[in-house]
Amino acid sequence: MSRGWKITVIVLAVVGVLSTPLIWLLGSPGAGQLAGATVQAAVGIAALVWALFQRPSSAGPADRAVRTGKASRGGITGIRRPGGRGRGSATAERTGSASGENSVSGIDYSN
Repeated sequence: MSRGWKITVIVLAVVGVLSTPLIWLLGSPGAGQLAGATVQAAVGIAALVWALFQRPSSAGPADRAVRTGKASRGGITGIRRPGGRGRGSATAERTGSASGENSVSGIDYSN
């Protein structure tokens, strides 16, 4: 779970635990409203505990290109990550030759 999602879940859980049950309980609740407030608070607490124990997501996949072919006329031998997108490691070993305009041998991070 990403840090942004974790913070979002924690904030929503805290709001759920505090807001609606508190509002329900202020107006002399009946048995049904008390049960509803209890269930909603329990769900909010469970979401809060779940979010707190989530580990950060992994760095991403490991891309690897070994002994690739030959690139010509704008081709790429290896790995392409336009604009640097993608997470995780990228390794290119013994890539093929690149000839021609815009041909790349190895890892391409260009747009």
